[in-house]
Amino acid sequence: MPQTQHTLTPASGSASSPAPPSSPASPASPTEADLLDFVRRTAADTALIASLPLDPEGRTWVRLDGPGGSEAWLIGWPPGTGTGWHDHAESLGAFATARGTLRENSLAVRLPASGWRTLELADGVDRGRELPAGRGRAFGRHHVHEVLNESRAEHAISVHAYYPPLPLIRRFSRTGAVLRLEQVERPEDWQ
Repeated sequence: MPQTQHTLTPASGSASSPAPPSSPASPASPTEADLLDFVRRTAADTALIASLPLDPEGRTWVRLDGPGGSEAWLIGWPPGTGTGWHDHAESLGAFATARGTLRENSLAVRLPASGWRTLELADGVDRGRELPAGRGRAFGRHHVHEVLNESRAEHAISVHAYYPPLPLIRRFSRTGAVLRLEQVERPEDWQ
């Protein structure tokens, strides 16, 4: 499915600019809680959410300034689209649904950082959750998941933030209990 990247820079100080972290004493490195607070507040910014160009065939995204040097994205999801299985390497993250409903399937297991191409997953490691508009979640390093818009008719929009900015993303395929490393993407692949 095609994916379209758009660049949108809200005017400084405009109503569509995400607010800075709420605590003036917040640490230099944002925590999972800081990222979750940011994505929830940004997802509630109706002007920003409405400004995202939506493509009927592929996901669209706009890069945002995240708190404390984090990387953030506003993402549009046409009906029936998803990310496929992936991780975010050493980055913490959070995302919140701004419009529609997203489904997250995740693995409650830490994968080895390197040295493998195929793993067999044990029973009981699968987790799933629905994230309707207004709901979000944070996750730690090495989190493996896929995010899906299972709607057949409605676009979904979400806000994502990662710290440190993503050094790479590992993409996986999955057949039953077998997880295979398929590709390693670096920032230049999606910037």
